[in-house]
Amino acid sequence: MNGSQEKPWLFWLWNAGFVVLSAMGIGVLSLLLAYGEYSWGVFTGYFTHPLILLLNLLPVVLLMLLCWFATGRAWVAFLLTAAVILGGSVGSYFKLMFRDDPFVFADISSISTAMGVAGNYALAMDKRLWCVVLCVAAGAVFLFFLVQGKPSGKVRAVGAALALLCVFPLWKGVYASDDVYERKTQNFEYINQWSATQNYISRGFVYPFLHSIKAAIDTPPEGYSETGAVGYLARFQDADIPDDRRVNLLCFQLEGFNDFTRLGIQGIDESVYRAYHQIEAEGYAGDLVTNIFAGGTIDTERCFLTGYYRLRDFRKNTNSYVWYLRDQGYQTAGSHPCYDWFYNRRNIMPWLGFQEYVFLEDHYAALSGGDIAYDDVMLPEALRLYREKAQNGPVFDFHITYQGHGPYNTDAVEWGGGAWDPAGFYDVSEYDFNVMNNYLGSVRDTGERLLALLDALREDETPVVVVLYGDHNPWLGDGASVYADLGVNLDTHTEDGFFNYYSTRYVFWANHAAKMVLDNDFSGEGPRLSANYLMDELFVQLGWTGNAYMQLTREVREVLPVVTSNGYYVENGALKQELSLQGSQVLSMLDCAQYYMRRNFKEAM
Repeated sequence: MNGSQEKPWLFWLWNAGFVVLSAMGIGVLSLLLAYGEYSWGVFTGYFTHPLILLLNLLPVVLLMLLCWFATGRAWVAFLLTAAVILGGSVGSYFKLMFRDDPFVFADISSISTAMGVAGNYALAMDKRLWCVVLCVAAGAVFLFFLVQGKPSGKVRAVGAALALLCVFPLWKGVYASDDVYERKTQNFEYINQWSATQNYISRGFVYPFLHSIKAAIDTPPEGYSETGAVGYLARFQDADIPDDRRVNLLCFQLEGFNDFTRLGIQGIDESVYRAYHQIEAEGYAGDLVTNIFAGGTIDTERCFLTGYYRLRDFRKNTNSYVWYLRDQGYQTAGSHPCYDWFYNRRNIMPWLGFQEYVFLEDHYAALSGGDIAYDDVMLPEALRLYREKAQNGPVFDFHITYQGHGPYNTDAVEWGGGAWDPAGFYDVSEYDFNVMNNYLGSVRDTGERLLALLDALREDETPVVVVLYGDHNPWLGDGASVYADLGVNLDTHTEDGFFNYYSTRYVFWANHAAKMVLDNDFSGEGPRLSANYLMDELFVQLGWTGNAYMQLTREVREVLPVVTSNGYYVENGALKQELSLQGSQVLSMLDCAQYYMRRNFKEAM
């Protein structure tokens, strides 16, 4: 091979090689910004997880090649690619800095709002941002002078076509895959796995951003039309809360709380549920069917607050019952004694309509010595916050406890002991013994503190209704091992197993003043219902009509009192997966109405 033959080969190798290398450089710069203000270890961790690194760099390389083939100029392709990739990375960097919330695909729809909000912050350049700017400038200059090859028109057409052909199968098979995202790219070494934000940044920026496209695509239900959904809702009119029936609402979602005496577990000391059973005896109680087991707290929480049984990612103001109460003049507030980044509540609570929501960082840390606050701190403080606001008008307070959060200590009993004695009933391991006693000891403490809170409200002149419910069954060993050891049926293919697995309890309790105002003694057993209907049942007991969406769901639950995102329903008193024609029709109506409500905040409110 002579020199004239070698020169074209080397020339194109030089050009194509630096196009790919410069694209990888953009990808690395994106990773330099991806972790925001979190630990430097997150950044170095990208390079110890080859799959995460590959999934962040590959799309950048494909985009760079596509731009090169389209323009024929490496430096132009470089700047275009940098504008797209690093533009998004910088946006996410600032969003993480100011709101601890990454830039996801769904945010594109509200980019104009974000630009307006950005004016409220000081967007200052720092070392990392200057590093990015200088590297991009140097790369563009290098490519302009030293990578000047322009492929022929035929090569460019074929190359662009091949790059485009790679996009859909890669996204469908890899980037949209929950299995790849949730299992094969776990990177928890430097982050807290319970933080949605930290989970996101642990995978870089480009990869999780592309994966977030899937969550942003809110696919309409089968047969959906906006006209039809509006028609369903138009049959009802939003109703105001009658002035003479206005009472305060104090709601507590109890972490991992359930009444295990209903599961047939033997050996539970009478003291464990004594206080809680007194509360149930004084109130209106029933079975609550959730979509979750041992985790996923926000599902039950947001089903209750919105009335939706299928949830999407919340990225903006979204219709909810909180907004309805706020529009009716209620103060909407609450608290969670854990971190504000937990399930991104810091951002999502305002989008659901809360005017004020406090967390560990901005409130409870001062009361608990900086630690996550348990019920001994949280419940009295929630009562104090409620009473403070109640002086200024009607209140809707929604608090989320943390105390029952698993896993529970498996090495020793730390909740006082004496809650559970399996002798004579079960032959259990020390592991089972410790887990059960710690869980039930925590439950006993919660019940006693709740009763003390209600005692403080009994004779208040201000009418108040207290709502209590468990978000899901507790974690009891990996793979629900303790449940299995105690013979609890959790086979969801059987009716008993399904309800054992997904059911908790709810209680509505009213003080004397509220009973007088509402002419309701709040007693007896309420219906079994799914979490999306819980607020509606509360309104029924209050004698409130609610908004149009709530009235529609009330009509649906007459036919389907339990609907779940797991594909199980209760119709005519029986658990089903296949519905009758009537059941299918009302479920379709509910699906269409909730899809419309999720997507049309301004119009609906």
